[in-house]
Formats: sequence, structure tokens, C-alpha cells
Amino acid sequence: MVWGVVVTAVPAGVDQGKRNVLGVLVDATDYASATERIISAAREGRPFAVTALAVHGVMTGVQDRAHGARLNSFDLVTPDGQPVRWALNLLHGAGLTDRVYGPTLTLKVVERAAAEGLPIYLYGSTQPTLDRLVPALLGMFPALKIAGVEASKFRGAQPGEEVEIAERIKASGARIVLVGLGCPRQEIFTYAMRPLLDMPLLAVGAAFDYHAGLLKNPPAWMQKYALEWLWRLGLEPKRLWKRYVLLNPAYLSRLAAQKTGLWKATPAEPSGERVHGFAV
Repeated sequence: MVWGVVVTAVPAGVDQGKRNVLGVLVDATDYASATERIISAAREGRPFAVTALAVHGVMTGVQDRAHGARLNSFDLVTPDGQPVRWALNLLHGAGLTDRVYGPTLTLKVVERAAAEGLPIYLYGSTQPTLDRLVPALLGMFPALKIAGVEASKFRGAQPGEEVEIAERIKASGARIVLVGLGCPRQEIFTYAMRPLLDMPLLAVGAAFDYHAGLLKNPPAWMQKYALEWLWRLGLEPKRLWKRYVLLNPAYLSRLAAQKTGLWKATPAEPSGERVHGFAV
């Protein structure tokens, strides 16, 4: 019994723990296990940092070792992109049959939050996007409690501002925070806020835009065969061409080097350092 709501049993999922993908520790998990871990942390009031990494997210940790250390301190890092799932299977024999895509994981977490009466807080994106997102989520999950909504300010945090943000979130009664600031801003924000909030923070990437109806998902066959990058490149070529044209080949070459032993992908150790001047 949680807040007067009867909780039904959830099927056990896949949870093989963290595995090394180019020095970034990614969880070999599925939707059921990832969702349950997040909801359990929300019920128990525990800090819990989550992100879903595609190739771009993994490569940010490869190219910036300090950021890689932050990612490796997260409680849960899901394989958002098919190439990341393939890497877990190739390098570690994980046997995963599907990725754990950020926008889909978001809906699964929100659905459970609505069923269990766990209020959510939406942080990030723009006010017009949030104005479309809120009714869209409530339309899908009428029982959902949205404790607060806060658009990104698109600037660096002022000294002490992270404490003010945390106090607003706590005062709202929220039990889960969804963070939509884009990679890597959202991961840096989540890392900075984790010590201040006794609840899960989910860096959810473009989920706000997708569920607000501002972005269209590619056809299922493109998602299955890891061609989502081509779809997004066609939609936003000026913003995304460097991400895909440069990072995808670099990812594949490093993956081959790790598999063959030509490169030792040593994970950066979490340092516990505080982040100053992160974006809000």
C-alpha cells in the first residue's frame, strides 16, 4: 500500500549490473527492471540519478574524462540507442533484446507514478513546450500528479542557486524529477542536484519534445536497425550533423578497439567533486 494505492506485482526484469562501454559504465537492463528501480527509490525517498545514453551520450563521457566520471557515478545508465545495446551484447554477452529508450522509459515511469500517487516535477525545456507537455501527460495518465513545472533559464547557475532549486522541488511535494535539458547539460544538472534531493532525477533527453508533440518518432523499422540518427539528422541537419557524422565513426572504431583489446577502455572513477557554474 503506497499513499492509499494498491501496488500490483511487477514482473522481474533484466538487471545484470553495470558494464564497461568505452570506459562509460552502462547498465545491462530492460524497461521493467529500470522502471522498478526508479519507482522503488521514489517510494523510499532515496537519491537516485538516472540517464539514458545513446552514442552521443557515451562519447561525451569518452571525450571528457571528468564528465565520464560523473556518468559513472549515476545509479542507473540505460542503453538508450541500439548501438549501445549492441555494444553490451558484443562486449559482455548481455543478450539484451531491446534498448531502454529515454522517451519510452519516461512514459513507463510516469505511468507507474500516476498509479502509485507519486507526484512528478518537470524541469527544463521551454515554457511553450511545457505548456503542451503537461496536458499531453495528463491526457495519457489522468491520475498523474504534477507537483511543479519549471522551464530552463538557458544560463549558468548563480552561486547557491542549486539549493534554491532543490528547495522549490522539495516544497512542491514531488517524489520524482524529470530533467529535460539536453545532453550533456541534463546529466551535469542531475549530478549536481543528486546530493540535494532525496528522490530520483531522470535525465530524459528529448522526451519532453516528443511527448509534447514537437518531435516525431522515426518509423519502428528505423529504430530497430539503429537508423534513428538518420531520421533526426534529416529533421535537424544544422544542429546535429557534427554529432552523427563525426561521433558515430569514432564510436565504432573505439568499440572495435575495445573488443579486440587494442585499446583498454578504463572507466573514470567517480570523484565526488561538486559542479560549479552548471546550466539551469
